Amino acid sequence: MKTKENNASVNDFISSVKSKRRRSDSLIVLGIMQAVTGLPARMWGPSIIGFDKNYYKYADGRDGEICMIGFSPRAQALAFYLTTKFENGEALLKQLGKHKFGPGGCLYINKLDDVDLDTLKKVIASSYAHNKNKQR
Repeated sequence: MKTKENNASVNDFISSVKSKRRRSDSLIVLGIMQAVTGLPARMWGPSIIGFDKNYYKYADGRDGEICMIGFSPRAQALAFYLTTKFENGEALLKQLGKHKFGPGGCLYINKLDDVDLDTLKKVIASSYAHNKNKQR
């Protein structure tokens, strides 16, 4: 697995993002995710800012670990690593504003001004709660 939790600095990573808007939006998302999880951010691989740990096992017996929720300030958009398979997930996404879904269920938002921030907070909190409950 390439994407592993590491000791790289989250603040240094965000500071290295070229786009001023993407840096600013990343700090806002960082604050939201820290408030939702109550945990400090950790780097996962070279470019994902993640929170908590999600252990999983494939049918063939292989297992792995990834952040429970996370995001990355990509050049094209903010990429969110969340689940939307929670109750009312689709309804919340309809209220969110301008966004896209990519392969693997990633949520992409160009800039936070394109979405309703309160709805984004609900999506993040609901995704985290769903993932936490799934692990129990």
